[in-house]
Amino acid sequence: MFACRPALLVMFCAALGACTPPASRAPARSPAELEALRPADARLAAVYERACYLCHARAGSGAPLVGDVAAWAPRLAKGQAALVEQVKQGLGGMPPRGLCPDCSDDDLAALIAFMSAPEVKP
Repeated sequence: MFACRPALLVMFCAALGACTPPASRAPARSPAELEALRPADARLAAVYERACYLCHARAGSGAPLVGDVAAWAPRLAKGQAALVEQVKQGLGGMPPRGLCPDCSDDDLAALIAFMSAPEVKP
């Protein structure tokens, strides 16, 4: 078998690290910053508070947090129509329509756009 050589192992790990693309993760937001984020549109802000806020503004909920580019990227890669359809059906721990039975597809798309935007500011 192969003998483990520390220097070779270190070089191998360094080479792997060099091949890893840089993280596109937005800076982590504090709980207070997450609490302050709302859509600019008052009607959507009210829907967000009622249907999205509890999970998407609370670290540890399992839901992608508002403005977390890395968490939203694989979801957004599916395309807006597919993502809206998944929200309508329920996804993971999220119930169908994300607790917003009266939201239109356009409302859901706007809320997804707000929550997934890296430049979301309080």
